[in-house]
This record gives sequence, C-alpha cells and structure tokens, in this order.
Amino acid sequence: MHKSYLILFSCLILIVSCNKKSTPIVVNAQDYYNTLDKITRTLVHDIFSPPVASRVYVYPNIAAYEIIVQKDTTYKSLASKISTLGNIPKPETSAVNLNVSALVAYIEVSKKLVFTHELINKFQDSLYNTWKDKNVKEFEISEKYGMQVATHIHNWLKKDNYSETRTMPKFAVDADEVSRWQPTPPSYIDGIEPHWNKIRPLLLTTADQFKPREHPEFSLDRTSNFYKELKEVYDITNSIKEKGEKSEEIRIAQFWDCNPYVAVSTGHLTVATKKITPGGHWMGIATIACKKNQLDFSAVIYAQTYTSIGVFDAFISCWDEKYRSNLIRPETLINKTIDRNWTPLLQTPPFPEYSSGHSVVSGAASVILTHLFQENFSFIDTTELPYGLPSRNFKSFKAAASEAAISRLYGGIHYRAAVENGLSQGENIGEYVCQKLK
Repeated sequence: MHKSYLILFSCLILIVSCNKKSTPIVVNAQDYYNTLDKITRTLVHDIFSPPVASRVYVYPNIAAYEIIVQKDTTYKSLASKISTLGNIPKPETSAVNLNVSALVAYIEVSKKLVFTHELINKFQDSLYNTWKDKNVKEFEISEKYGMQVATHIHNWLKKDNYSETRTMPKFAVDADEVSRWQPTPPSYIDGIEPHWNKIRPLLLTTADQFKPREHPEFSLDRTSNFYKELKEVYDITNSIKEKGEKSEEIRIAQFWDCNPYVAVSTGHLTVATKKITPGGHWMGIATIACKKNQLDFSAVIYAQTYTSIGVFDAFISCWDEKYRSNLIRPETLINKTIDRNWTPLLQTPPFPEYSSGHSVVSGAASVILTHLFQENFSFIDTTELPYGLPSRNFKSFKAAASEAAISRLYGGIHYRAAVENGLSQGENIGEYVCQKLK
C-alpha cells in the first residue's frame, strides 16, 4: 500500500512538471544595474588602477551593446565607428532572447578582465537559475549566442596592447631633475601604467590627439607663474585645514578622492583603503541618470557604453600627457622648498601630476552625459554612499565635473593648471566622442 502511494505521488509530480508552462524571459534595466554593481565591487576589491578599471568597464558594455543593436534600429553598430572592432557573429535563430545574450556577454567579458570571480559567479548563478526557471530552452539558446559574442569581443580586446604593456620596464625616476615626478608618501609606489599611451584607443586616432595646453614653465622664482601655483596649493590647503573637518572644501575633496591606492598605517601594519575609481564614479553617475529617466534595458546599455568609451579614451589621452610632461607633485616640491612638514588633504596618487586625471575624465564624461540627457540635468550623486560618504546635489553634469576638478586643488594633489587645462582636455575629448558616435 505504501509503495502504491509513492508511485501515485511520483506520477502526480511528473504530470505537474510536464504541464508547467514556460514563460518568456524578461530582462530589465535593474538586471543590468545589479550586474554593474557586482563588477564595480569586484574592481574595488581587486584594487585596479583608474586606467585599467576603465578597460574593465568599456569592453563588456561594447559586447552587450553590439548585441542589442540587432533588435533595435534606434541604435547603430559601433563596427563602423571603431575601425578594429569588426562585426560580431549573427544569431543562428530568431528564438534567441537578445537581452539575455547581451547580459551573458557582458558578464563573460567582465570575468576575463578581473582577478576575483567569487562575487560575479555567485550573482551569475542566481541570475541564470532565475532565467532557467522561466524557460530553459530560451535561456540555453540565448546563453550560447552570448558566449559566441563574448569570445569575439575577447579576441578583439586581446589585441589592444594591454598584455604587452605588462612586461614593459618600470618608469625610470629622474631624481636629479627637480621638476620631474618622484614617488610620494606614504608608500612611495612606482609610477603606475607609464605605458598606457600604448593602449589602442577606441575613437581617438592617437594618444596625443588632445594634448592639453602646456602648464606654466617650471620655475622656483617667486615671481613665476609656476611658483605662484605651487604657493597657491600650500596656502589653500592650509586655509582649509584651519576651517576644520566640516568645511565644504574638505567634503568636496573627500567626495571626489576616488583613489584606490590610499594606504593607512596602523602601528607597523599598512593596509589599503579600497575606493572606487574616477571612471567608476562617472559610471555610477550615468546609472543615476538612467534611473531618473526610467530608461529601458537597451537605452541603459546605450548610455553606459557611450560613457565608458569616453572615459576609456580620456584615460589614454591623460596618461599620455602625464608621462610626457612628467611633472613633480605639489607634495614633493612643497616639502623640499617651502615646508617639510606640510601634507596634502588627500593622499597623493602614484603617478605624475600633469594633467589631472579626474579632471580629464570628468570633463569627457560630463559632455557625453549632457549630450545623452540634457544641459541642466539635476541629480543627487549617491555614488559614494557605499564608501561612507554622503550624497551631493548637482544642477548639471558639467557642474559635477567642475567640482570634481577643483577638488584636486582643494586636496593638495594638483596645481591649478592641471585642473583647468585637464577639464578642457576632457571636454574636448567628450565633444569628439559625441561627434564620432552621432
């Protein structure tokens, strides 16, 4: 009798399973936001440099974007804009859910570019199981196509000279030349990514296409423009320190710090305080804008891809200038010539001073986002909340970029020329990207 009940129960389960109807898989913008969040958190964990982080953001977005353009004629393939990209494989059947494929490709390309996969894998398993519960066949067909595109993009990105730059020599410090950059406290890290100008750009024709105006000629003559800028850093930071921790300038400097290399010493132990990068901050702002406009999945991919392209090329342009001008940081020069006990408000990043990376990237991203949304797009920037900093309100993307730029002067890590000329350099790159992708 007991055996009969077991057989009957098994039959009922089989009948229910067979009658269970598959439903179409729906992929929405929140699925993308959740995925991007996991990528950003992984980048912070792995302590990627700002230029390298921009590479991790852009290639997965391009993979996803090239898939969605096949179902929506509103968007055009980048193959005609990025000369080396080429056309991705076409889906073999109309049964492919291109939104699923786009997110699969995004995740797979991302995993090729980071060190730690634990967080991404956990999220991926949960997402894929949700999709399979809805429609196994649709998922498997779509996953297969997403993997094909991911392979295509991975083969393409491997030729951007990144691997080659890993084995190039370290940056040689010219300690005998007073105007040249030297490693800074507390960790005295070697100059990072001195060969980043050899990375293949996406839209720029050359790394030096948008060289900024030259900074004031180096001079320690007290009447020279350069010395006046040096003294300005010293005077401004001292004035800010006198106001105390609650001053608006300190809030601004801390909000836009975005330095993944901050080292904190506790006794004999030095640990890194992990933070988002400048590019990651602007990808976060792009997300805020997309959410405010309630964009659909395709429109979100479009906005994120264009922003990440601008950020990627902006870093190539900026790093090309940094290691060409090879200018000494305020901290080093102030300690040598004005006050050996002076320290900046922010920890000086480990690379030459000119031009300001955050200024260049912010200028480029702000122009692109203004083009995508509108001139006076107000928003609340909550990007730094996960890192213990309060949100800030902005009336426009360009207002945010201007604040990001001046934060470097407030923080004592850049001269005024690097901030102002860097912002213009980035804006020119942003305008160029918008024109190329129009």
